[in-house]
Amino acid sequence: RRWVRDPATVIQALVYPAVTLVMLHIVLGNRITAATGTPAVYGMVPLVVLIGAMFGSVVSAVGLRAERESGLLSRFYTLPTHRAAGLVGRLMAELIRVVVTSLVILAAGIALGFRFTQGFGSGLLLLVVPLGFGLGFALMVTFLATLSTRLPLVELVSTIATLLMFFNSGFVPVMAYPRWLQPFVEHQPMSCAIDTMRALAEGGELARPLLETVAWSVGMIAVFAVPAARGYRRAAENG
Repeated sequence: RRWVRDPATVIQALVYPAVTLVMLHIVLGNRITAATGTPAVYGMVPLVVLIGAMFGSVVSAVGLRAERESGLLSRFYTLPTHRAAGLVGRLMAELIRVVVTSLVILAAGIALGFRFTQGFGSGLLLLVVPLGFGLGFALMVTFLATLSTRLPLVELVSTIATLLMFFNSGFVPVMAYPRWLQPFVEHQPMSCAIDTMRALAEGGELARPLLETVAWSVGMIAVFAVPAARGYRRAAENG
């Protein structure tokens, strides 16, 4: 509810991704469609959904750091609630944000020609993909936000997100990249998730990208869940 009342969060989570999708479609859509022979919107919509999940987590992490510096996080930690309530509640809010952002982007995509050709069940599964990806990314960003306040959080995460955003299979096929770069582009987490969502919407190979997406999502959660919980507790106790 607090995020809904924050204009910066609403713009970053809802308005910015939808506008980004429309601009990409206007500037690059026809050229990509002509070059690849398939509608570009089927790659752009998953790409922007994942971008929304990532950059929304950055805004949340900046808010977490501000709560730590102001002492609000410590005051929340002293309330008579379960110690995990603060972190779990934040992650639940992240998942809700990802769902709402994904629905807004999908609505914009449908207006641009995006369709669910594989049925209702595949459409529902398509929404699960950014949830797993977003949860793993949110845990990583939360962990980074609880480290030293001197860490350039926004710059670091934005650099990682930008690299993943431009070198993936959402714009053009993997074969369009230089040969030495193709293995990275094909198997990086955004490409796996994009290929999975594209297959669920348009059809095509599903098993490989789906398994890789699950592996990336579960891997990020497994690696960052405990450090994020410990970092959140340390930040709350020492804030």
